[in-house]
Amino acid sequence: MRTIHKKITFGVIVGTRGFFNADHARIARTEIIGKLEALGYGVVILPVDATGHGAIETLDDATKCATLFRQHSEEIDGIVVILPNFGDEIGVVESISRAKLGVPVLVQACRDEIDKVDVKGRRDSFCGKISVCNNLVQYGIPFTDTESHTVDIASAEFTADLERFAKVCRVVKGLTSARIGAVGARPAPFQTVRFSEKLLQRHGITVVPVDLSVILGRATKLDENASSVRSKLEEFNAYGKIPSRIRNDGIVRQAKFSVVIEEWMDENKLDASCIQCWDSIQENYGCATCLTMSMMGEKLMPSACEVDLTGVLSMYALSLASGAPSGFLDWNNNYGSDPEKCVNVHCSNYPKSFMGNEIEISDLDVLGESLGRENCFGAVKGRVAAGDMTYFRVSTRDDLGMVTAYLGEGEFTDDPFPIDGGVAVCRVPGLRELLRFITKNGFEHHIAMVRGRWNGILREAIETYLDWELYVHE
Repeated sequence: MRTIHKKITFGVIVGTRGFFNADHARIARTEIIGKLEALGYGVVILPVDATGHGAIETLDDATKCATLFRQHSEEIDGIVVILPNFGDEIGVVESISRAKLGVPVLVQACRDEIDKVDVKGRRDSFCGKISVCNNLVQYGIPFTDTESHTVDIASAEFTADLERFAKVCRVVKGLTSARIGAVGARPAPFQTVRFSEKLLQRHGITVVPVDLSVILGRATKLDENASSVRSKLEEFNAYGKIPSRIRNDGIVRQAKFSVVIEEWMDENKLDASCIQCWDSIQENYGCATCLTMSMMGEKLMPSACEVDLTGVLSMYALSLASGAPSGFLDWNNNYGSDPEKCVNVHCSNYPKSFMGNEIEISDLDVLGESLGRENCFGAVKGRVAAGDMTYFRVSTRDDLGMVTAYLGEGEFTDDPFPIDGGVAVCRVPGLRELLRFITKNGFEHHIAMVRGRWNGILREAIETYLDWELYVHE
């Protein structure tokens, strides 16, 4: 099962300390299990009778907890630490340290009530959280904080904390175990999309290449009457409007190409892909690749053109954070003299729901003029609907030996712009400063975008858990 579709599972640690009322720990344990299960998350926690009060306090408790977590290491995406009272910082930190899962950690602390701070009622979680976090830092264990220093388990605020944290866990696990397919060689003129496969592997990102001829060979041999091809043609007709002028043989070639690409991705357990989209496939096979990439993106398996592997990694990160299809665009045109607006376009491979409006599926415009429109069926055309957006770009710097990225938020507007393909007029606050950063630091002209505002998720995942250099444009 691909990471983006996988149910999130948390290892749970409920801390306690003997000086405090143990009822707080027992109640908190019941509350957090119930809340996580109600939100649809999996829970890994020691049985209630495995430790005193069903909580973690001693080194012996920590050993039991760590053993359980290791047994479920393939399932656990993150660890949630609950402090219903001051808690024992040694028990908490040793549980995490000995488990050696390397997953994100969320630290919560319950609130005291002003009229319940007698010996029986007081929690002191406010202070205990500082002690637990101090030890996490000493042990070199990165962690995520809640929005407020203390927050009630049953509150809507903590629900939001958990949902944010789940997305952070999904991004971290997805990016550090990603398998990306590279179909064909990059077009020779596009030196801008060079990348370091070795640097990516150092961060857990595996590149699986295949020669374009292998894919085209399999597609050519596929019978157009095969059930998989017939089914794909039905998907095409349901996906968008295909003008009557488009020749059927081009549509069939696209369907066969789509079937083979998706089969290859399943065979290799890939999360995303990038494809050599011009001009070999048009010259040697007779279709474009955009529709195939668009439909995979709609299924949350993003795909980028021009073999821009770090570009599709950027798309994948946005889809992990948002749970929604992402788009792959060019920073392409100024919008008159407006300093905060620009036009982002592509041929295009935008997923249908990323567009937000009705789409046309036809032929490439610019390339169609030189390569022959009969060889260029597959472009997804339309306007990206107005709304909030997040943009993100990953790159590899061989000269620095690091992965770098930039991140920001803006909006799609409904301003007109008479250009062909997939069109998005964007408003980006401080656009001039962003473009200066992009050019001065040698970033690519491609950019990944997704609907909504997801800066916080990606920023937390990258700055806290991934060893990447990140610039956040604000």
